[in-house]
Amino acid sequence: MTSTADKARTLAALYAAPEILRVVNVWDVVSARAIAAVPETTAIATAGHSIAASYGYADGAIPRELMLDMVGRIAAAVELPVTADLDDGYGDAGETVRLAIGAGVVGANVEDRLRPLAEAVANVEAMIRAGEAEGVPFVLNARTDAFVRGGGRPAEESLADAIERGCAFLDAGATAVFVPGILDADTTRALVDGIGHGKLSVIGLPGALTSTEYEALGVARISYGPMPQRVALTALQDNAAEIYAGGIIPAGTRALN
Repeated sequence: MTSTADKARTLAALYAAPEILRVVNVWDVVSARAIAAVPETTAIATAGHSIAASYGYADGAIPRELMLDMVGRIAAAVELPVTADLDDGYGDAGETVRLAIGAGVVGANVEDRLRPLAEAVANVEAMIRAGEAEGVPFVLNARTDAFVRGGGRPAEESLADAIERGCAFLDAGATAVFVPGILDADTTRALVDGIGHGKLSVIGLPGALTSTEYEALGVARISYGPMPQRVALTALQDNAAEIYAGGIIPAGTRALN
């Protein structure tokens, strides 16, 4: 069995590879196993929004113990490295990372929620120290909400803020910087120029660029947040409507559990 530290090193190498790291976010054990069974999958990433929804919570409102319970179950169910969405660190980012490592997680997204920069950097430092104390080179995809929480400020201010925060997070030990939002080519190019080639992480949303386009611009990772769960639930709802109208379960439906 691969050690937690070795899984962390594998995940770090995936970020550093020339190819963009594509992760299709999961929210429970069966979705993790289904994605892990796809031959192209190299790592598993959880979606905090989707896990919260599974428990009936709004995004960011799920208690830490429930989130860690689920990401731990996911990590135990697959052999691949698991990186978890840990919201904003639940008030003690270092301790949350320590607990996550104990559950088998080797990387994470943690949001800054536009806290004062010094406070956000201290959180990053605490998370990296927690990994070091556990003997795990924890792979932190430090998220800045410069765009999604920027309100009505000019786009250039959000861009400058994202770059400043991203560089500070990298200096504090983060592996990459996650800047969620629908990023066009010009914005992505500016972020890569400011933060560093192979250091930017993005989200694939309707209206965003493709993973191949982001790869060509020097992006390290693309994830999909709550969108895979929404794809699955859309298919479920559509099939239910077909069944109520006299239809059947689609041919080719696979047993994945």
